[in-house]
Amino acid sequence: MRTPQNETPKQATDLPESIDVSRRKFLLLAATLAAGSLTSACSRVRQEDYQKGGIIQVKEGLSVARFPEKEELIMLTDRPPQLETPLFYYRQDLTPNEAFFVRWHFSGIPTSVDLQTFKLEVGGHVQKPVSLSVEELRRQFEPVSIVAVNQCSGNSRSYFAPQVPGGQWGHGAVGNARWTGVRLKDLLNKVGVKSQAAQVTFAGLDEPPLYSMHKFVKALDIDHATGDDVLVAYEMNGEPLPMLNGFPLRLVVPGWYATYWVKSLAKIEVLASKFDGFWMEKAYRIPKNENASETPENLAKDTVPINRMNVRSIVVRPDVTDVVRAGKSFELEGIAFDGGSGISKVEVSVDGGTTWSAARLDDTDYGKFSFKRWRMSWTPASSGKFKVMTRATSGDGRVQGAQFWNKSGYMRNGIEQIEVPVV
Repeated sequence: MRTPQNETPKQATDLPESIDVSRRKFLLLAATLAAGSLTSACSRVRQEDYQKGGIIQVKEGLSVARFPEKEELIMLTDRPPQLETPLFYYRQDLTPNEAFFVRWHFSGIPTSVDLQTFKLEVGGHVQKPVSLSVEELRRQFEPVSIVAVNQCSGNSRSYFAPQVPGGQWGHGAVGNARWTGVRLKDLLNKVGVKSQAAQVTFAGLDEPPLYSMHKFVKALDIDHATGDDVLVAYEMNGEPLPMLNGFPLRLVVPGWYATYWVKSLAKIEVLASKFDGFWMEKAYRIPKNENASETPENLAKDTVPINRMNVRSIVVRPDVTDVVRAGKSFELEGIAFDGGSGISKVEVSVDGGTTWSAARLDDTDYGKFSFKRWRMSWTPASSGKFKVMTRATSGDGRVQGAQFWNKSGYMRNGIEQIEVPVV
C-alpha cells in the first residue's frame, strides 16, 4: 500500500502544530494574492501572527497551510482541498510536485490507494474490456513523457470585475510538469474500439458527499482521445503522483484546461453516442464566441464545453522581497503559455501600456505545451510607482488582449499588470 508519508490529507483542525516557514518564504507566500500591487501589509507579519494548527492567516480571507506531500501553499478551502501555488515557484521551468496547485470538487477524495488491488477499468463500446494495475501499465506499454501546463479553468478568477462566484484564485492555479505514462490511444488500441465510437469518458476515485450530486465525469471526442498527446500518467516530474494531484493515475490532456485532467483515474469508457453528463452539459461551459465573453446584462444563450487554453503571460518578479532602485538595472521575469501552438513573443510595458518592448525568451525548449519563461532588463529612470504590464503572442498569432468577463470566471487572459514601487 502506498500512502503519502503514511498520512491522509489533514483538515484545518489537525494540521501540524507548527510550520517551519522562513520570513522570506512567508512574505513570498503572502504576496501571491496581493491584487496587482507590491505594496502589501504582509511585510508587517510577525512571529506571533502564526496560528496553531499549521494554518497562518495572512489577511482576512487568505491563509497559508501545509498538507501531506506539500510545501506551504495558499489555502482557498480545506474541504475539499483547494491550494494555490505561490508565484515564486514559477521562476523555474518545472513546478515542483510539492508546490503544485490542488483542486478537488468534492470532500470525498481518496486518501490512500492499495496498488495490490487497484485496477484501471477500460471498457464500454470496445471489443475486449480490460482491468489493468499500475504495474501492468508500466510493463505492458511504452512509457511516454510530455511537459505540459496544467491550468485550472478558473485561474485568476479573483481579478474578474464584477466579481463572480467560485474559488477566488490568484494567478497560482497553474503548474508546469513532466508527465510520464501511457498514451491513451495505446490503451484504446488494446481494447479494440468498435466502429462508430463517439466519445470517451473518464472517472476517478473521488465521490460526491451526497447521492443526489453528480459524480465527476468528463468526456473527450474519440478523435481527440486517440491522438498522440493524451496520456494516462503515473509519474509527475519523475516521481509517483502526489496523492492530492491524483495518485496513482491521472489523465493528462495537454493544451486543455485542467477540468479534463481527471485525477485518481479509475474508469475509462468508450461510448457510441455523445456523453450527456452534468460536468459536460451543465458545468464548465463557456459562451460560444471567440473570447468566451459575455456581460452581466447580456449573458450568452449559446454555450459550449470549455476546451483549449488561450494565450497568456504573467509577471513573477519582482515581488515584495525585491527592492527596485532608480538608476539600477533590474531583471523582470515571467511565464507565458497557451493551448499548444507555442509562444512566439512576449512584450513588456513599464509605463502602463504607452510603449512596449520585446522580452527575451529562454532558450530552453520543453515543447509546445510547456511554460515559456521570459525576462527583460529594466533600469527605472526615477523613483515612484510604475505600472508593469505583459502580453504574449502565441505561435498561431493569437494575442493576449483586452480584459473580458464571463459569469463563471473562466479563461482569463487579459493583459496583466502589477504596480511596482521604485525607490
